[in-house]
Amino acid sequence: MNRKAFLAMLARDAQVARRNFVPLLLQTFLQPLMFVFIFGRVMVSSGYMPPQYKSLLLPGIMAISMVSAGIWSVAMPLIAEFQFTHEIEDRLLAPMEISWLAIEKVVAGMLQALVAGLAVIPAGWLLLRPGVELSLHAPLAFVGVALLVALFSAAGGLTLGCSVGQAHIGLMFSMVIAPMIFFGCTYYPWSALANFPLMQKAVLLNPMVYASEGLRGSLVPQFPHLSLLAVMVGLVLFDVVLLVAGLRQFRRKAVN
Repeated sequence: MNRKAFLAMLARDAQVARRNFVPLLLQTFLQPLMFVFIFGRVMVSSGYMPPQYKSLLLPGIMAISMVSAGIWSVAMPLIAEFQFTHEIEDRLLAPMEISWLAIEKVVAGMLQALVAGLAVIPAGWLLLRPGVELSLHAPLAFVGVALLVALFSAAGGLTLGCSVGQAHIGLMFSMVIAPMIFFGCTYYPWSALANFPLMQKAVLLNPMVYASEGLRGSLVPQFPHLSLLAVMVGLVLFDVVLLVAGLRQFRRKAVN
């Protein structure tokens, strides 16, 4: 790896993100904050949801924000650069191995995912107070889960960005991302699926489950959640699979 070239491209992506701050802000936070307000504020204030649901909901919204930000920030530029602007051809001339160019995009996506996820905590607290009870009893576990979730989102964006055609972007969101979110235990704990045993086992193939349950277990451990060990193992496995698949697809498209 050429460290100077790697850092220069990372700085360039950071500059682009700063210039597009408002669109990125709306794109990343608008939908999750609407869910927070409707389910956590309106439904709870109206008596349709118990007050404790505020605390249960927030880690799931954080998972949605992180995954959406990571996938969007990596997949959409890759789709455009490979199939529309062909800007990737200039980057491929950088004095570094092709795989490191993909890893730089993953690192940039991870940073955006972390910012998106951490920003949900104060925003949710402002919208939902009083009644939000977050307990950072294991800060190292929270940091570990957050980094693994960020890597999952960015590696997933790399894989999708190198596998989906420009004409199928809408299909990617409706057939991949939307089901992943709704069946990813974002609005409910995994234990809530106990009455649906087949579904409860099937959703364990969804990496979003481990993201939501991991953040829930490290931020609101008073609610039912998967063990943090199982979460860590699941996220590491998905991260490795998605990163390897994404790097393979990136090299294939770059060479072709």
